[in-house]
Amino acid sequence: TTPPPKKHTHTHTPKHTGGRAPRTTMGKAKKTRKFAVAKRTMAASDMRLKRNQEKQAKKGERARSLGRRPAAPSLPGKWNMALTPIPRPYPFTEAEKQGKKVTKVRQAPTGMFFTYNNALGPPFHVLVDTNFINFAIRNKLDLYASMMDCLLAKSIPCVTDCVMAELEKLGSRYRVALRMAKDPRFMRIPCMCRGTYADDCLVQMVQQHRCYIVATCDRELKQRIRKIPGVPIMYISARRFTIERMPEAFGAPR
Repeated sequence: TTPPPKKHTHTHTPKHTGGRAPRTTMGKAKKTRKFAVAKRTMAASDMRLKRNQEKQAKKGERARSLGRRPAAPSLPGKWNMALTPIPRPYPFTEAEKQGKKVTKVRQAPTGMFFTYNNALGPPFHVLVDTNFINFAIRNKLDLYASMMDCLLAKSIPCVTDCVMAELEKLGSRYRVALRMAKDPRFMRIPCMCRGTYADDCLVQMVQQHRCYIVATCDRELKQRIRKIPGVPIMYISARRFTIERMPEAFGAPR
């Protein structure tokens, strides 16, 4: 048996290319030549130069020392502002005229004696934060009884309007905490805050009146309250209420 003859295949090339296959590569784009290109130079009075910025800073310091408004930086193509006096609500003091730095110290409350606050006493008023109520529910602690066990005295939990608004905003997950905050044993304290951020409300309340204990488990709020002298902080530790910066709290675990 002989094998069948092979079929010859011929490739067809178009005639308009001169018998060659068409090229698929793209050619280089022609670049137009630029004539009379010169480097731009900065003017001697340009404010981007370092020496001009130093001169402007010295002028501003001199204007502030004289109680005037510093001139605007001289930009190319713009006019310069004249030095105009700034109206002051009160005259210069002798220390300011001599160039001394005046520091203002906030007056401490009269109830403060050394480090501890003598204005605190039974019945203790405890400002309760949102997360403190929630953590007390998680640890199955009665808020009213646990406070009395910690302080060994009568204590009144207090809730501000911002804390109540925050509990209402948090929704159904905090419905038990909201029901506990509406207990008649809790004292409702009205506040004049614009927003509903409870941390700022508690800090402002404590700064105005140094007769409260703040109950919170928030780390950032604790750091803010520690900067205010004479304000004890109550928190939850080992499934019990404990308190810091209050030596009379004999029931708190050490």
